[in-house]
Amino acid sequence: MMWLAQNPSKRWGEIFFILYTPFWLTLCLGIVVPYKLYETFTEWEYLLIGLVSAVPTFVVPLLFVGKADRNVSWSNRYWVKANLWMMIFSYVGNYFWTHYFFKVLGASYTFPSWRMNDVPHTTFLLAHVCFLFYHVVSNITLRRLQHAIAELPETIQWAFKAGWILALAYVIAYLETVAIANCSFPIIRLWTEHPCTKLAACFMQFISLSASQCF
Repeated sequence: MMWLAQNPSKRWGEIFFILYTPFWLTLCLGIVVPYKLYETFTEWEYLLIGLVSAVPTFVVPLLFVGKADRNVSWSNRYWVKANLWMMIFSYVGNYFWTHYFFKVLGASYTFPSWRMNDVPHTTFLLAHVCFLFYHVVSNITLRRLQHAIAELPETIQWAFKAGWILALAYVIAYLETVAIANCSFPIIRLWTEHPCTKLAACFMQFISLSASQCF
C-alpha cells in the first residue's frame, strides 16, 4: 500500500523515528507531567529532559547502524539528513517565529531555563523530536495518498496533496494549542482573555508545520 519509502535508508530512518517517538513522549507526558516532577525542576533538569529526548535521534542510529545504511556513506543516510534539516527548521522556528506569540498574544515561557533570544534551550530540543515525528507522519500519509491518486491528472494530484498537508498541519497545530491552553503543567502563559488566542496560536503552528511537512 506504499506507506513506507522504497529507498532502504529512508525506510529504515522513518521506522526508527516512529519507534523512538513513544520514548520521549512517555518520558515527558507519561512521567514528568503526571507525577509533577517538574515542580522541583531547575534549569539543569529542564535542559536534561531536552537532551535525553533529542540526543538519541543522533546517537542511536550512529551506534546501531541499520542494515540499509551499512553500505551507504554517512552523509547520504536519511536519518542524518532528516536530523540536520530539523535542527535548522526548529532553530529558525524557535529563535524567530516564537516571538510572534510574545508580541501578538502576550505569551511567555514560565519555567526556569537558560535561554536563547528569550526562548528556553529545552524548547529547541523538544521541538526537534516533535518535528521529526510530524515529518515522518506527513511523509508516510502523503506517500499513501500519492499511491491512491496516481491515476488522476497531475493538477488534481497536487490539489489533493496540498489539501492533505494543510489539513494535517491544522489538526496537529490545533491539538497542540488546545493542549497548551488547558495544561496544568506551567510551561507557557498565554493571554487567555483575548478571544483570538487559540486561533492565532493555531495559525502560527499551522504555518510552521506546513513548512516542515513540505520538505
